[in-house]
Amino acid sequence: MRINLMSGPQELHDIQALARDTERAGFSGITFTEAGRTAYLSVAAAALATERLEFSTGIAVAFPRSPMITAGVAWELQDASRGRFRLGLGTQVRAHITRRYGAKFDPPGPRMRDYVSALRAIFRAFQGEEALNHRGPYYELTLLNPMWSPGPIDYPAPAIDIAAVGPYMLKMAGELCDGIHIHPLHSLKYLTDVVVPAVAEGAGRSGRDPAGVELLVPVLTIVGNSEEEKARSRAICRQQVAFYGSTPNYALQFDLLGFEGTTQRLRERQKAGDMAGMAEVISDEILQHYTVEASWDDIADRLVERYGERANRLIIYTAGMDYASEPSSIDRWGEVAKAVAG
Repeated sequence: MRINLMSGPQELHDIQALARDTERAGFSGITFTEAGRTAYLSVAAAALATERLEFSTGIAVAFPRSPMITAGVAWELQDASRGRFRLGLGTQVRAHITRRYGAKFDPPGPRMRDYVSALRAIFRAFQGEEALNHRGPYYELTLLNPMWSPGPIDYPAPAIDIAAVGPYMLKMAGELCDGIHIHPLHSLKYLTDVVVPAVAEGAGRSGRDPAGVELLVPVLTIVGNSEEEKARSRAICRQQVAFYGSTPNYALQFDLLGFEGTTQRLRERQKAGDMAGMAEVISDEILQHYTVEASWDDIADRLVERYGERANRLIIYTAGMDYASEPSSIDRWGEVAKAVAG
């Protein structure tokens, strides 16, 4: 099992320092989220500063960028990183796509299916394996003159991973994709009862082995050698679970465990602007299903026990935050990463 640090995009010189420290500490890679800055530029900066570290976007928003734009950037990043890049894509939610980006969203599942198929066709055309001829329901791509193609590279086409929560996207990922970015808000019951069967069904449609579809799993950790240290970590995780859980599409996470109505209560407090009240909705009983808690000496063992047979790559959600406030924390997290990988 490989282990990544999660980071949001920052000033690019800072990203290079983070990447060098992350590589030195012993992590497998960095997963870059996308918010106010692009994940792609962060990958480029980090790749040029390191030799071994692997990189993924986790996730980059798909629909506002045409498949050709995304494919071109991913192709260059795979080349610049010498084959160390995975392309992680997500739909985001309707409001952001339509009101922030001014792009088309509906229907997100079938649109993402066509998007992934278009990327595969473009990659084959870039490598010179066939002429570009993708004719899908949402994207038609049939023109690629030599001067507009980046041309072949010495590495395989980037792996394509997608963010998937519900059955449709999980099945589609099992059928077409190289991996799945599991949502940070997940329980073991969700992984076992929802993710695994859906991926197996999707893989069966295309005659694939489900084991070939990698699960990339962000993990919320509550770590400390004192109750005070754990309390600070617990507060961050509680707020994150409340934030994610307020999204209607993620209500199934709570319902699956018998905590029906949790998302509705979170949304009521969110609409009232009561952020503290949102966190209060997430009881310790709820929180334990979505976090891994341990001392620093024991956290690696707890991660392996929980995910050793369920994940291909763990992504430590708060390690990047810890580094931003205390750069020396990378060494402690690096020991965890090496223990998990070992």
